[in-house]
Amino acid sequence: MAAVLASYSPVIHNGFIYDDYGYIVNNPAVRAGVTWATAKWAFTTFAQGNWHPLTWLSHAFDCELFGLHPAGHHFMNVLLHAVNAVLLFLLLQSATGFRWRSLMVAALFALHPINVESVAWASERKNVLSMMFFLLALLAYGWYARRPGLRRYATVAVLFALALLSKPQVVTFPFLLLLWDYWPLDRVGNPPETAKGRSVPRLWHGFLILEKLPLLLLSAASAVVTMKAQRAGGAVVNLSRDSSLLRFETALISYVRYLGKAFWPSKLVAMYPHPSKLYPVWQVAEAAVLLLLITTLVLLARQRRYLVVGWFWFLGSLVPMIGLVQVGVQAMADRYAYIPFIGLFLMVTWLVADLCEAWKISARWLAIPAVACLLALGALTAHQVLYWHDTESFWSRTVAFTEDNYPAQVHLADFLLTHGRVEESAAHYRAALAITPDGPSANLGLAAYEDMRGNLPAAIERYEMVASRATDATLRAGVYSSLGFDYRGLGQLVQAKQCFETALRFAPDWARAMTGLGLIAQQNGDLPEAVRQYERAIAVRPTEVGYLLLAQALRQEGHAAESQKIIEGLSRSSSNLAEAQKAAELLLSGK
Repeated sequence: MAAVLASYSPVIHNGFIYDDYGYIVNNPAVRAGVTWATAKWAFTTFAQGNWHPLTWLSHAFDCELFGLHPAGHHFMNVLLHAVNAVLLFLLLQSATGFRWRSLMVAALFALHPINVESVAWASERKNVLSMMFFLLALLAYGWYARRPGLRRYATVAVLFALALLSKPQVVTFPFLLLLWDYWPLDRVGNPPETAKGRSVPRLWHGFLILEKLPLLLLSAASAVVTMKAQRAGGAVVNLSRDSSLLRFETALISYVRYLGKAFWPSKLVAMYPHPSKLYPVWQVAEAAVLLLLITTLVLLARQRRYLVVGWFWFLGSLVPMIGLVQVGVQAMADRYAYIPFIGLFLMVTWLVADLCEAWKISARWLAIPAVACLLALGALTAHQVLYWHDTESFWSRTVAFTEDNYPAQVHLADFLLTHGRVEESAAHYRAALAITPDGPSANLGLAAYEDMRGNLPAAIERYEMVASRATDATLRAGVYSSLGFDYRGLGQLVQAKQCFETALRFAPDWARAMTGLGLIAQQNGDLPEAVRQYERAIAVRPTEVGYLLLAQALRQEGHAAESQKIIEGLSRSSSNLAEAQKAAELLLSGK
């Protein structure tokens, strides 16, 4: 635990980034803390394309303790990761009886920089929380295996359910238990070597499968709910976009890339882009041959059962995240290695220890490279944490160490644009369009860039291109609203009104389009219509600017008392009324 806290200590200086805003900062239910309303919301929402109620409650608990101070949220992730490392050590020691080997596996897990994404990213609370219940369920399964009984089995099932309620990455748990039965519990057949852990009764193979059925039902239910949540969030990629062959090739090559990052953890980034075309044949063949070769060697050396378990643990636990069903835009992600790499750490540690025993190498000599390895990993982890400090470093590193990464270019450009670094943002938007010429996000970004430069015709051209190709109703509503404001800026009020009305057809509650219609009505002298539209917009999305526009229209209409009442209310509640007044004046002037 001390090693984890030392390596991850820089994380307390990091801020919120990327998904943290949807999960925490801009999430009213989470920010409210632990309440009955939050609990009800957590169990019924598909927000962020996931169903993980315990994770939502965990974030709400952090807000209860720390508010929106990121250090507290990050520290809780680090603490959970440290607990997981200790649980992994206790699990392996209790199952195998080997203390130092178990400690080495746990230390590799604790300090390997591949796990920084799971720990240093506040949104990945789901990963570390799910892992804690997963390891507790494995510990309980060892307790159950030594003396099977309903109460002990129920404990396993409950802990597994809690893991699923934190993140569905653990759906392979029942299959991993079959590997655990094979080794280290040795519930299957006659093991070639005597286990040093506690002996467990050996049972009929069919029973070992039957006893997993209730757990498999939990996995199936979780998978169904997860797919429903991810489809609702638009995270599942349509099968027609990426061919089955491309998915299969990506899976093969991703397995090999994960292996490479396990043994040489360099250029670790937040998003590895999914390819848009098939890989070269030689690259796919190399990956397939390597995986088949390792699998063959592992099976030939099956007297060392830990090799079989470690290798198939790695392969099997990655299946839900390997991309055969594509979720999101990434080909792979460091966070997906959190459970699978345990298998690799286990097989390498046990193999090295057994070989050293066979070659009569002293454990003292073995300790020297082991400690050196852990020190190097700890230093790499501390350095990797720094890249998660803020949004700019987060995306800049991703752009620098990946090729043809459209999402990373767009996210970095968005950040630069919102921070006034307009020309830098435009360069990254153009780089994104060089990768995907019809990419809506990059085209919208360049349209916003042209808006800021006052080049409204160029912005309109970009918006119209996105509007003609977009299929998402919300996206089209936003684009048509922007078109409405640009046409109004050019004095073309008829086209502007048509655009705002089109936006409302796609999204009837789109407050920005209502505000636009109110501005046009006010400009045309139709003050009752302007008041009506401003009131509609405020009812959907109350903002200080919206209230100021309403107050202005009411005053012009002759309702000075009502207007003054709104201004006085804003004066008492607003933290920056002058800024809101400036924004309202710009809107009224057509800018």
